[in-house]
Amino acid sequence: MADDARFAFIVEWYEELAARTRTFQFFYYSGSKSIEMFDIKTRKMFLKTNISASPIELQDLYIGASINVLGRQLKIVDFGDEFTKRKLMSKLERTLGYVKPNSLDKLGEIIHAIYDRGLLISKLRLCKVEHNDAYRLHEEDNKQSAMNINAITSGPIVAFELVGENAVQRWQELVGPTDPSVARSEAASSLRARFGKDLLHNAVHCSGSPSAAARELEYFFPSCSKATLTNCALGCNTTLCLIKPHAIKAGLAGKIIMAIQDGGFSFNTIQMFHMEKANVEEFLEVYKGVLHEYPGMVSELASGPVIAMEIISKSTDNVAEAFREFCGPMDPEIARHIRPRTLRASFGVNKVQNAVHCTDLPEDASLEVEYFFKVLDR
Repeated sequence: MADDARFAFIVEWYEELAARTRTFQFFYYSGSKSIEMFDIKTRKMFLKTNISASPIELQDLYIGASINVLGRQLKIVDFGDEFTKRKLMSKLERTLGYVKPNSLDKLGEIIHAIYDRGLLISKLRLCKVEHNDAYRLHEEDNKQSAMNINAITSGPIVAFELVGENAVQRWQELVGPTDPSVARSEAASSLRARFGKDLLHNAVHCSGSPSAAARELEYFFPSCSKATLTNCALGCNTTLCLIKPHAIKAGLAGKIIMAIQDGGFSFNTIQMFHMEKANVEEFLEVYKGVLHEYPGMVSELASGPVIAMEIISKSTDNVAEAFREFCGPMDPEIARHIRPRTLRASFGVNKVQNAVHCTDLPEDASLEVEYFFKVLDR
């Protein structure tokens, strides 16, 4: 590729003030990481950015992706020219995976393995699959017995969309053979070798083909605005944790979830969100005029996907307070001096990019959980 190759896409932006969806030509220059946008209707330039204003990488750009440019949430709906389609189509294959009910306690390790493999998680959610849906999802697989279906539907699963070059094949290789005992002898580092117990409880699912991946992705992450799967939020003696965009981009999400699970906490539900700037400002309004870092906090949460978790724990009567202590001081430098084992000490960069948001006041915990899993999830 040329040092500053130009890639073209068609993007949509919902302009809230005017209550309309606008369509743009979107150009990304891979060398300078600069961006240009042209309004398709008026044929006029809408904006132009330089590298300092655009933390976007080429791998972030694929059909169906949501990206944030100067506070605007853009959805990529198509390639903008044949050059872009030819260069990127094979590099941006999508597939589906999910962690089965018996292996949710290994979610952090599985997510870490995905990032370590170089695959990108573009969507993620916890949900419950009904029996009839499970049979339809696996209709191409004649080996799916009633016992297999029962295992899949015995509890919630965590489903995710993976994006990357030859994603279907690479995810299959990472997952390993269907039978964990075979996996342990033929692919010892695979996920089923590490976390699978037997044929019924083999930890994770992978799509068998690109066509199966497309069908399964449409079920878990529908492309139109039809009713989606319901989440499992409780809102009682729970609290909210957000893994921030900078930590996800750095591939730390799996390690953070591992640390949370090792620290005696778990999640009741989990989902990836792409937040509009207006939603971020609404969510963080309590900090406006209180914290000097408020503008930076807004920019950070709007800069990419966040992973929201409803945190639970069986070992405390006040989960919100206990988890806030586990996260540590807002400033990671202070945390590393006085609370070196906390999440922010381990994974934070600065007061804005401090790895996680947690509910500060116990009385706000149910409101923050509800904002993500009831308001935004609509």
